[in-house]
Amino acid sequence: MTTYIRRAAALCALLFVALLVNAARVQIYQAPAHDANPANRRPTIARWAQPRGDILVAGRPVTGSRDTGEQLRYERTYRNGPLYAPVTGFASQMYGSTLLEDAEDRVLAGTEPALSLMPVWNDMARSRTPGGRVVTTVDPAAQLAAYTGLGSRRGAVAALDPATGRVLALVSTPSYDPGELSGNDRSATAAWKRLSGAASRPMLNRAIRRTYPPGSTFKVVTAAAALDAGVVRNVDAPTRSPDPYTLPGTSTALANEVEGCADASLRYAFEWSCNTVFAKLGVDVGAGRMRETARGLGFNDAGLRIPFPVAPSGFGAADAPMDRAQLALSSIGQFDTRATPLQMAMVTAAVANGGSVRAPYLVERTTSASGATVSVTVPRAPHPAMNPATAARLRELMTGVVEHGTGAKAAVKGATVGGKTGTAQHGVGNSGTPYAWFISWARAEGAPAPAVAVAVVVEDADADRGDISGGGDAAPIARAVMEAVLRG
Repeated sequence: MTTYIRRAAALCALLFVALLVNAARVQIYQAPAHDANPANRRPTIARWAQPRGDILVAGRPVTGSRDTGEQLRYERTYRNGPLYAPVTGFASQMYGSTLLEDAEDRVLAGTEPALSLMPVWNDMARSRTPGGRVVTTVDPAAQLAAYTGLGSRRGAVAALDPATGRVLALVSTPSYDPGELSGNDRSATAAWKRLSGAASRPMLNRAIRRTYPPGSTFKVVTAAAALDAGVVRNVDAPTRSPDPYTLPGTSTALANEVEGCADASLRYAFEWSCNTVFAKLGVDVGAGRMRETARGLGFNDAGLRIPFPVAPSGFGAADAPMDRAQLALSSIGQFDTRATPLQMAMVTAAVANGGSVRAPYLVERTTSASGATVSVTVPRAPHPAMNPATAARLRELMTGVVEHGTGAKAAVKGATVGGKTGTAQHGVGNSGTPYAWFISWARAEGAPAPAVAVAVVVEDADADRGDISGGGDAAPIARAVMEAVLRG
């Protein structure tokens, strides 16, 4: 009888050990697979079981959380949602997250290990630390000025602090209210269908995710390359540029929209945007030097993040050789040259910052819910993009555009402003409504350096096709943004 008892006890012990081993296998080794299983709702329930941390602008939250009392308890809310949507993105219980809501998700959701004193214990106990805060670099006055200036038109604005790379404004219109997508009911589904199917694409962040032909604003890059290469040594000397200019290797004649461009000086050509002069300069500089200058300013960089990714701007990729006619057109911001508004803000910021590029960033720091600092963004070392003397000469030329040329509507009383207009053709046979561009920088009276660099693009300028211009449609928006920053 004792033998049977011992055998039964041994079998029970073996079964108990097997149970423990299986429980450990399921709960430890197979836990990641179970967590990732689409049928497992526990991670989603846990994700929305507590309020999400906030995104702050000038110390004030532009996000919040609402207790729904449902299984997915807390729903994301937004203050001034359309104004800040190009910065925050959305955090939806059904459609995921975008922009800062996505890039800083671990901080906002409370899963960032640095938020907790004992992150290992949190993992074992399956508990969550309260969501942290993300402090942005956005200037609310500049953001509002850009948003109001664009109004109902399609377009975008990017504004930077040239000395640090801080993003002061990031606006895209038309915009949308991200709060409409937060929940999981029929209204969120209807909002998603409406927004994603709209011809105006309100959820597209035009400031960082769409590239445009930059038109004549790219002439800043071409002028920098020509001055650095020594192709132009005296900005007031004739450039020996014919008008019209026959594109090399073709019978196609390139003309200008203004008079006086034949053999014009770089100063005159820059102030009045002579296409013929800059097309010929690009050819004289050569594809290699043009690519080098553009690359130094940020073109062809597929890795730019602020912290969410930015669509790469492009000029003459090395694996796609250009002939001289294509180089001429690319040098005036046409053909295959493409740029985001943020990229063109980087170009004018480099000019304002003595020829050095600062990597743009949107997050100043992250903190715990109680305000303790978790991380701080340290500006990267400046990257030289052009000779400081070239940058000084370009500041002089850009100032002339505002004081004597096509950018007069960007002038700010009591400040020095430099700018460059652009009207970019696009579409089959240039049939599309031209894009109106303006890039600029501003320095307050008595200040040692410019405080803001701005790029504005307007897709559907409110004017007859022949009257659309960067100086008329985009420059007033840039002026409002610069005034807002200088007043701050």
